[in-house]
Amino acid sequence: MGGFLIRRGLKTLLTLLVVVTVVFLLTRLSGNPFEMEYQEEGLTPEMMQQLEEYYGLNEPVWKQYLIYLRELAQGNAGKSVTTYAGKPVTTVYWQAIKMTGKLIVWCFFLGILFGVPLGIIGAVKRNTAIGEAAMAFAFIGYAFPDFVIAIGLILIFSYNLGWLPSMGDATPAHLVMPVITLSIRRMAAISRFTRSSMLDVMSQDYIRTARGKGLTERIVTYKHALRNSLIPVVTIFGAQLSGLIAGSIVIETVFSRPGFGYTLIAAVTAKDYPLVQFGVLIVAVVVITINLIVDILYGVIDPRIRTEA
Repeated sequence: MGGFLIRRGLKTLLTLLVVVTVVFLLTRLSGNPFEMEYQEEGLTPEMMQQLEEYYGLNEPVWKQYLIYLRELAQGNAGKSVTTYAGKPVTTVYWQAIKMTGKLIVWCFFLGILFGVPLGIIGAVKRNTAIGEAAMAFAFIGYAFPDFVIAIGLILIFSYNLGWLPSMGDATPAHLVMPVITLSIRRMAAISRFTRSSMLDVMSQDYIRTARGKGLTERIVTYKHALRNSLIPVVTIFGAQLSGLIAGSIVIETVFSRPGFGYTLIAAVTAKDYPLVQFGVLIVAVVVITINLIVDILYGVIDPRIRTEA
């Protein structure tokens, strides 16, 4: 396990370096971040030159890159150049991440809480009304994109019924529709994958042997079948958690929640180099960490994988 973690650590550092380099170059190719302000707010060429010198954008690209790597290694991600002019990037994202974190935690929790039982019901009660109903929900929920669900909820519960607010984050009620929106597809995906994995495991010889020994169906299902079916299901947990990060970008824009995704979109639109670079780096770190945790969980669930690693 120690060697496995060392190898993954080295791969992680290399991956992050590639991500940082590619994003750095792409932001520089997008143009001058002060051009929009020059056109809309009447900045003079002299003022633009002063801003470029202040933020170090007048230096050659290779020198900017080396300076950025040095500052990043020291924990300094820079300051916002346009969106939150002069405000430290880490401060901006810390406030945004706290808001998005609540959304993602709730959605992931509800996705597992309802998705896994629905999948088990779909497998154990297959070819029955309750099993078909569980899978019908899964197929319908997975068929609709997040933004379509979001628009539907806004039209019904905000505009028509007036029960829930559609924008902002002032009260807990503002969190309800975004959580429901992002949870539905996660529940559907997890339930479908759980059902498929359960059906595969329940057709194995050792399950028939367990039943032949006289074990109750509950013990066979939850002690023998469920644990062995969780190995592939853990994969979908990681994928869905990563998908929540991407989904939050769209949903926060739809519901006007000033979270991580909303901030990143605003930074891209305004060509805010430091905000874009650090935002993408955060996404990369989170996704890589999720994949590492999934690999470790494989070893916890199945000791054979831990031994091979």
